[in-house]
Amino acid sequence: MKLFSRTPLATALLGYVLSAGAPALADDAVESERKALPLTELRMFADVFDRIKQAYVEPVDDRKLLEDAIRGMLTGLDPHSAYLEADAFESLQIHTRGEFGGLGIEVGLEDGFIRVIAPIDDTPAQRAGVRAGDLIIKLDDTPVQGLGLSEAVDMMRGEIGTPIRLTIMREGRDQPLELELKRDVIKVASVRHQVLEPGYGYLRISQFQSHTGQDLVAAINKMQQDGALKGLVLDLRNNPGGVLQAAVEVGNAFLKEGLIVYTEGRLPNSELRFNANENTAAPDTPLVVLINGGSASASEIVAGALQDQQRAVIMGTDSFGKGSVQTVLPLGEDRAIKLTTARYYTPGGRSIQAQGIQPDLRVEDARLTRIDGRERVKERDLAGHLENGSEAERSAAASSDLSSRDFQLYEALNLLKAMQILQRGSSVD
Repeated sequence: MKLFSRTPLATALLGYVLSAGAPALADDAVESERKALPLTELRMFADVFDRIKQAYVEPVDDRKLLEDAIRGMLTGLDPHSAYLEADAFESLQIHTRGEFGGLGIEVGLEDGFIRVIAPIDDTPAQRAGVRAGDLIIKLDDTPVQGLGLSEAVDMMRGEIGTPIRLTIMREGRDQPLELELKRDVIKVASVRHQVLEPGYGYLRISQFQSHTGQDLVAAINKMQQDGALKGLVLDLRNNPGGVLQAAVEVGNAFLKEGLIVYTEGRLPNSELRFNANENTAAPDTPLVVLINGGSASASEIVAGALQDQQRAVIMGTDSFGKGSVQTVLPLGEDRAIKLTTARYYTPGGRSIQAQGIQPDLRVEDARLTRIDGRERVKERDLAGHLENGSEAERSAAASSDLSSRDFQLYEALNLLKAMQILQRGSSVD
């Protein structure tokens, strides 16, 4: 057996990986790493490679073996380093941009079928009449049952302008309904906003994308057009993170000075510091930030910065604890490696990694129920009573509905109201 007949391939592989990271390394660091390569382990690698090529039950392509070796090296490091093949690399770019060719449907898996959670406004799905609650049972001629959610989503995405036929079951109809759609550019809105009550705004960030910072500022400005904001809730629950720069921009929307986040790693260019500037959207508006166990990475950067700078009250439960930085290093045109290169630290020097952000006020997700369900007779129950017609009456009804839908958000709104009352009291003194 020629134990070292494949050594050049193994050496080429390791050299390729090093050269891919070379732009981030100083010349002397690269030279030092190359000198430190363990020859015994390289010989073992070549030996294993050769044995697989000669003895495995089926022929194995060299390219597949080498890609599997790269994948193994990266997955053995930590849960977030990975080898990105063409599809995974493209998917990562799509999530970063928040834009892709598709139908515009938010979906979930239910009993083997695809359940429509909601169609996105002004998309092919919404224009074709797809409704929340519809069950998709076929995509073109392919039955959905048995497909994974990711497989079904991949089938619905595609080149802009290409057609697809959805067969759906809808409540109230005995027969399936067929809808013809054409894929179009879908822009995923990472920021949603609404006015909970007059003067109190709600901002929801589902994921940090390249345009999230701009979208957040636009949402704040839009709500401020209706009058000065007495308070804001920033909802980062179940937000898995995303683009670092977007997190910095979101932090800067509420901070006019000071450190937002810094990173530390082995390489000189992995040590970065990001500071707030005066281009802020809401520097003084009372702020409550909601987090939970699904808040990770960029979400934790924002929450940690606002907490350390004493700019916001953090409410909810402990965050996930992903405080590492991943750098995407392209390998050719359609592949890349995602490599952990640094750790995040809050302005106060706290490492987020495996620790997370602990809320200032712990509020578990819960359902609010009344202890005394008896209704007492009030003025509005009397025949012929005068209507109030005030905004306060409508606000009370809205708050009651919110308490049953989202207890944590309800508590955040109550806290903002309490802060407003205390602020009024201190100004009177």
